[in-house]
Amino acid sequence: MTPVTAAKKRRKFDPQAFLSAIDRGRTIAVFPKRQTIFAQGDSSDAVFYIHRGRVKLTVVAKSGKEATIGILKDGDFFGEGCLAGQPLRMCSAITMTDCKVMRIDKKSMMKVIHGEHLFSDMFVAYLLTRNIRYEEDLVDQLFNSSERRLARILLLLAHFGKEEKPEVAIPKISQETLAEMVGTTRSRVNFFMNRFRKLGFVRYNGGLEVHPSLLNVVLHD
Repeated sequence: MTPVTAAKKRRKFDPQAFLSAIDRGRTIAVFPKRQTIFAQGDSSDAVFYIHRGRVKLTVVAKSGKEATIGILKDGDFFGEGCLAGQPLRMCSAITMTDCKVMRIDKKSMMKVIHGEHLFSDMFVAYLLTRNIRYEEDLVDQLFNSSERRLARILLLLAHFGKEEKPEVAIPKISQETLAEMVGTTRSRVNFFMNRFRKLGFVRYNGGLEVHPSLLNVVLHD
């Protein structure tokens, strides 16, 4: 099989349809906005797949400080730490919109991964891509200013740089959540957002619209 043929087969594979066909060990639930799917410290015994909606992953330190470590959308997985023997959840998963989510217990997920090569290839590729994102986030936190970190987060939420067409309009997200993701205060986020708006990098039009020119903040000192 040529690389082109293999790539086409991967594009045709529909994980949502495939997971929906699993006969045991899965349930589908609908969660309203701002509901906790699982909390930090809960038993880690299943993987979740988002059919529809947005979910944020948050971590709370012993001091009470909270950080948002990820914003997930349709087609994303979360809770996969259980597959590597993680006994307890290291973060909380909270809905940002009304969501439809599939829960796949650990045993069933392991069976699918070992028995269905197309799915396992897709799942491993997904995890590697997300791991790269986490490494980039860490470098961003260590070496970039809070203004550049905010610009990068906005571009990621708008899907700039992805193969699919960018979502120029970002679904509603609070400045508090942006501050948690950037690692700064809400007042600083508000200051930078006002600056971005005055420079034409972002626009409020019933939602937040991101202009490609915001890349200038990330690419140039």
